[in-house]
Amino acid sequence: MKQVKASISGIEGYVPDYILTNAELETLVDTSDEWIVSRTGIKERRILKEPGLGSSHMGARAVKGLLEKTNTDPAEIDLLICATITPDFVFPSTANLICDQLGIRNIGSFDVNAACSGFVYGLELGAQFIETGKYKKVVVVGTDKMSAVMDYTDRRTCILFGDGAGAVLLEPNEEGYGVIDTLIRSDGVGYNNLVQRGGGSRFPASHETVDARMHFLHQDGQQVFKSAVRNMADVSAEMMERNQLSHDDIAWLVPHQANRRIIEATANRMGVGMDKVMMNIAHYGNTTAATIPLCLWDYEKQLKKGDNLIFSAFGAGFTWASAYVKWAY
Repeated sequence: MKQVKASISGIEGYVPDYILTNAELETLVDTSDEWIVSRTGIKERRILKEPGLGSSHMGARAVKGLLEKTNTDPAEIDLLICATITPDFVFPSTANLICDQLGIRNIGSFDVNAACSGFVYGLELGAQFIETGKYKKVVVVGTDKMSAVMDYTDRRTCILFGDGAGAVLLEPNEEGYGVIDTLIRSDGVGYNNLVQRGGGSRFPASHETVDARMHFLHQDGQQVFKSAVRNMADVSAEMMERNQLSHDDIAWLVPHQANRRIIEATANRMGVGMDKVMMNIAHYGNTTAATIPLCLWDYEKQLKKGDNLIFSAFGAGFTWASAYVKWAY
């Protein structure tokens, strides 16, 4: 009996229409296009401006497009996993809301909170449900409305993040294509370096938390940068070593889009040339759990059946993760 793998049989993305350029940011905080581009590689990012819409709206748009693209009836979906750190509500889950918006009923759906590593965490979970034979069609969606937690008076963070969503369909494959291997890691020692302190059970919303700006994202950029460079490079190198892959075997590195310098350091550690690195950070910024699927969406036409892909991510927690995927179409 052939071994079953969970293959990605479809990919779709969604980004809002509104484009927040570096030029516009120059009118909000003391920064410049040259400064932002030279340090991050970001030129613009998308922002969900419409009132009353959250991460579920973008996630639902991405999943709707995915189902249409793959000719999949919503009733065929067995499980939906949503990676997000900006849920519409503390509860119910954003996954529940996405299913409701698309008429997907009576299935399991839940959120994964692993920050920027969330999509790879969700991919590992979804793949296991496919490999065991439990389910035939699993959707993994990464969606984040980072503008909802941005302090647009803080030039250190507001330049980095944008809004967007990306989704994949996982299905069984017996030809050797799909999610071959995954690694997920975490270390809570770095929690205070990248955190939204207000709004949870430790510091519930109050006048004090609002006045202290605790409901915005806080980041110690230097510490996050150092940890991201080390851990994204380490986990990607480990993935290659344990699967006996050389840099020549890799068709594409698909890195989390946090900072161009982090991406370059990861590629250098793996020995992969930048011509093999998916990168769209210039146009979207850091969309957290959506960055990896948005890269796949943008580069889909360049992918070939059998291509070896390495996913690499790092996020708040700290969390970091990698996946080895053999492209199935």
